[in-house]
Amino acid sequence: MTDYLTKIMSWPQAVKKRSELKRLVLKFVFTNGCFDLLHPGHLRYLAEARSLGDFLLVGVNADASVSRLKGPDRPVRPTAERAEMLAALVMVDAVTIFEQDTPLELIKALKPDYLVKGGDWSVENIVGASEASSWGGRVKSLSLSPGFSSTALIERIRRSSGV
Repeated sequence: MTDYLTKIMSWPQAVKKRSELKRLVLKFVFTNGCFDLLHPGHLRYLAEARSLGDFLLVGVNADASVSRLKGPDRPVRPTAERAEMLAALVMVDAVTIFEQDTPLELIKALKPDYLVKGGDWSVENIVGASEASSWGGRVKSLSLSPGFSSTALIERIRRSSGV
């Protein structure tokens, strides 16, 4: 087994890790998304997220959730592959998968010090923002890298292949 695969955690493992980090007074950062096709915009955003704290956990929407949010032709890559790609990134400390359409229950279980999303999300529209603020967590909308979009990339591939 490849070492980075150990970074993919169940919810209970993620909650336990969060407790350990809290005891050590280390800052815990959480973000989430579909991450259907990784691109440089994702990499820049995840690096910025990681720079806010000591540990970055990425929540990944499961396949059924992505289909409900993005349409029946999505995701392009199954959950396990998307989680593995994220786990292999140096700036990502752990990955967990959620089945719901939003990560609200996961956020409430983890109580991150920083709840972050990409710049295409305003702070007031980030799921879990009011909850995070209630326990003293900081909510941030990070820099957006214009010109990068999984949806646009998928459409361009489909057009060029005649699908």
